[in-house]
Amino acid sequence: MVNNWTANNIPDQSGRVAMVTGANSGLGYESSRELARKGATVIMACRNPQKAERAKAQILAEIPNAQLHLMALDLGRLASVHAFVEAFRSQYDRLDILLNNAGVMAIPQTTTEDGFEMQMAVNYYGHFVLTARLFDLIVNRPHSRIVNLSSVVQYGASIQFDDLNWERNYSRWGVYGQTKLAMTVFANELDRRLKSANIENTRALSAHPGFSITNLQGTSADASGHKGEAWAFKYVIPHLGQSQEMGALPQLYAATSSDAMGGKFYGPRWWARGYPAECPQTPAARRVEDWRKLWERTEELTQTPFNVSA
Repeated sequence: MVNNWTANNIPDQSGRVAMVTGANSGLGYESSRELARKGATVIMACRNPQKAERAKAQILAEIPNAQLHLMALDLGRLASVHAFVEAFRSQYDRLDILLNNAGVMAIPQTTTEDGFEMQMAVNYYGHFVLTARLFDLIVNRPHSRIVNLSSVVQYGASIQFDDLNWERNYSRWGVYGQTKLAMTVFANELDRRLKSANIENTRALSAHPGFSITNLQGTSADASGHKGEAWAFKYVIPHLGQSQEMGALPQLYAATSSDAMGGKFYGPRWWARGYPAECPQTPAARRVEDWRKLWERTEELTQTPFNVSA
């Protein structure tokens, strides 16, 4: 592994197609920009078209030859996920990199039109369905990657299998932690199934950004109205954390480095900040029996079978 790995170390991505969810801001914006800088055609999958247009314009102002394609995706609505997949399939026959990056954090209890808790829907269920529906376009591509964005909050999280949508005793931070743990568990089980099917071209991994300063903190504080959190996000976290440029490096490393291995978890070297390094997974993320359990329960809830085969 390269010490002090940066976006400059990303190999040439010319001819490759990358998809980044939540690409209009934060880590998704940085990842889209750096992949485009290295020659990839980047699908910027965003919920808000206006913000997506502004993000695209900003990248093009810096990288005039960037190959960017905006597509509307609301991960909180399964109907939108399915429509997005059909639209993508009508234009592309392959996908080399899927960055499951988008997310919401610690928002008040909200139920989606599909009957799911909103954080579970956006952060996890939507990405599971998206990956399942696009898998056949990824699996035959050389050196293809599926990267799930997790968080340091997974270290204190658990998965409530008897109440995945937290309909009882709702905790907005508890749900958020569960979603990020679920993303690592999902990547681990996908990696296990890839290896069981003797699929060597595709790797599934997870990553976390440490304490990265993005718009996610402000959005969370605004949604919750919690003044203490707003104060901490404004005055404390900036001194402990790092820029969104640095925060995006672990998922970019997972998506592009030949040294990034399937089933591994990457984040800042010093936990909250630093250059990318392999990180230990929480014991809750290493329970193999939970991997299959969450996978099968998710297939059932979303009515989306996910068959991993070549």
